[in-house]
Amino acid sequence: MKATLNKYKNIDKSTNCILNQKNEFKVLHFNNLKKENELFKIKLKDNYIQLYFCLKQTISVAFNMEHCVINLSNTDSNMVYFKDKEMNVLFNLAPKSEVICILISVEYFHSLFSDEGNYLINFASFNSDKPIIEPKEINPTIKLILNQLTSKNAHGKLKSIYIKGKVYELLSYYYSAVENSNTESCPYISTEETIGKIKEAKQIVIKNMNNPPSLNDLAKQVGLNIKKLKSDFKEFYGMPVFTFLLNYKMELAKSLLVEKNYNVNEIALQLGYSSSSHFIAAFKRKYGITPKKFSNA
Repeated sequence: MKATLNKYKNIDKSTNCILNQKNEFKVLHFNNLKKENELFKIKLKDNYIQLYFCLKQTISVAFNMEHCVINLSNTDSNMVYFKDKEMNVLFNLAPKSEVICILISVEYFHSLFSDEGNYLINFASFNSDKPIIEPKEINPTIKLILNQLTSKNAHGKLKSIYIKGKVYELLSYYYSAVENSNTESCPYISTEETIGKIKEAKQIVIKNMNNPPSLNDLAKQVGLNIKKLKSDFKEFYGMPVFTFLLNYKMELAKSLLVEKNYNVNEIALQLGYSSSSHFIAAFKRKYGITPKKFSNA
């Protein structure tokens, strides 16, 4: 383990920190301008909800051990939470890649997204020993805000105010499911009971990803009407049920390709594709590269 960590260069977070709001959140920015991959690590000494946004190329972020890793390419993001108070975060940045990392204290996060018991997120999850890893695609609005975070639009005393405002704007768009400003529906899921059913629906589609149930059948299995299932699943996970499933399968495909234990045909079969050509087409639509080229990169 120690030999593995020795590959990663220690980075002082302060050198890459563009904002540090004590007891609230930190914003870190990493940009690999080299022609080869850059390996570095930061040590976290507190409990954070971690948000990673890949702005260019591809990056991998591992937590304490290399096999516990998330892989992101351009337009990918991921919310990560481990209960560990201390951990090493290991970055592997491809040439010309860029990533923004936002570290939010659990207490502050709770204060932002809770209102008299109505939660956007089931905060009971943060009290369990299970890690939370939730991928999400970066939409154009969030991409714009991320680019503004690293711009030179503000200087001196105004810079921290500008960046702090952009972080609030980013979190609002990242967690909001309200796309139509005229809608009167509340962007918060109403009860923890509903949250439990939405999370159950997620587990069902993952467990049966090779032959997932229809939305009607899924709604019946978790005890929700189809309209409620569709709207609340999108509110909770930021995307429709089958978009979430596709993203999950593509992330799993990337992990399997990196491990190199299976060929493309075998991975396609594991993911429930009727032919490898359908899998290859889906992977290329998602990441702009074929599975074989990704595996050989």
